[in-house]
Amino acid sequence: MSDGIQFAERASIEQVEEGNELAPKFDKDGLIPVVTTDFASGELLMHAYMNEEALKKTIELGEAVYWSRSRQVLWHKGATSGLVQKVKALLIDDDQDTIWLRVDVQGGASCHVGYRSCFYRRVPVRAEMNDKGLELQFTETEKVFDPKKVYGDAPNPTKL
Repeated sequence: MSDGIQFAERASIEQVEEGNELAPKFDKDGLIPVVTTDFASGELLMHAYMNEEALKKTIELGEAVYWSRSRQVLWHKGATSGLVQKVKALLIDDDQDTIWLRVDVQGGASCHVGYRSCFYRRVPVRAEMNDKGLELQFTETEKVFDPKKVYGDAPNPTKL
């Protein structure tokens, strides 16, 4: 069905910046960055990428579908875990090269590590540094779910 969704060709700056045609600019690898936030709170949940097919499927389904760079496959968020991201708003920036998804997270978590947000650690800046230097500080202390129960002993999808 996503074959029916067509993006406009990028013809002019005026069309891209001021027009009403969706003409996304994918990078040299065919990807566009996506920032995902909680619809109600505005909390930053994750950053990912979409290719053309993922963007079309997201529009079609009303649920977040990303492109996994590490696995090189479409990734329908929540297909395995049940932590589906229902899209409440899909916004595109002025030059149409970045997507902002505002979502309602089913199950309360977006991070495959088990935390609500993928941004669960804070890096100290100069004024906050002590003898521990750049030791990361956890901003979330409890996981929403146990990744081993959800994903089993499957290898971590993130390449090191």
